[in-house]
Amino acid sequence: MTYSPRDDRYDRMTYNRCGATGLKLPAISLGLWHNFGHDTPHATKQAICRTAFDHGITHFDLANNYGPPAGSAEEAFGELLKTDFRLHRDELIVSSKAGYHMWNGPYGEWGSRKYLIASCDQSLKRMGLEYVDIFYSHRFDPDTPLEETMGALDHIVRSGRAQYVGISSYNSQRTREAHAILKDLGTPLVIHQPSYNILNRWVETDGLKDTLKELGVGSIAFIPLAQGILTKKYLNGIPAGSRATQDKSLDPSVVEKAIGSVKKLNEMAEARGQTLAQMALAWVLRGGGITSALIGASSAAQVEDCAGAIRNLDFTPDELARIDAISEEKDINLWAKSSSD
Repeated sequence: MTYSPRDDRYDRMTYNRCGATGLKLPAISLGLWHNFGHDTPHATKQAICRTAFDHGITHFDLANNYGPPAGSAEEAFGELLKTDFRLHRDELIVSSKAGYHMWNGPYGEWGSRKYLIASCDQSLKRMGLEYVDIFYSHRFDPDTPLEETMGALDHIVRSGRAQYVGISSYNSQRTREAHAILKDLGTPLVIHQPSYNILNRWVETDGLKDTLKELGVGSIAFIPLAQGILTKKYLNGIPAGSRATQDKSLDPSVVEKAIGSVKKLNEMAEARGQTLAQMALAWVLRGGGITSALIGASSAAQVEDCAGAIRNLDFTPDELARIDAISEEKDINLWAKSSSD
């Protein structure tokens, strides 16, 4: 059946300016890290993306290695671009990243010019695009000069492969260095994508959040729901088929460590008239310090629930203090090494 997006989609979402640029991002963006590989039916992917766009979610975030297998998420989204979104490309922000292992040999990961430019070309081919709106260095490479990595991003923009560039999981010091190099090259650093949620606050303790504000760089927080921990999914234990049982990126012991706090947070969310997921997203977006919260989803219903977070983004001082007390010493930053090298 031909897809026709809702006419009122842009009235259903809030759009925030990305740092000191003209780019605006939806408060809620959709990431295709999980559930867009060959292990998920195409009809499910289609329903998730259609529901997102119907709720004004215009930003779709990918990476070269998303799947499984690596690259298959971009291929799936490329198919949707040819069908569902064929007439809406200029209404979308499509982003991709490179930095993690993608192919064998010494040129298949990290931050070299050879890897980043080749990765971008492959991503464009998989999605059937002439350019992406944002291309990221997915992680800091301690063995490649930062000037080379940033120079590759500059070339990717100047060659028309991307409109903007960003970095992901760089700490505050490395972010300042990357920003300065790109500024000298004439291609501004537009956005940073760090992990950030109630249970993972390294962007605050590292000073990254303040750094981004000072530099005028936008931000999009990934795993704002802590890979599903900050939803109702794990309130009664670890259900069969959940991400914590799939031996992927979520260790069951992490869930078990956090479950007591999550139950108390759920009680707070109910008192606010929100689902736990909605409150967790609202907390990330509170005060305007984060441009967009990047959700993942395994169903259209989850997208719809998360999009509802924008209806209440305000917290009282007492609520914030209680959340701090509940989540004290529950740091589950799985990207700590990547961000601290």
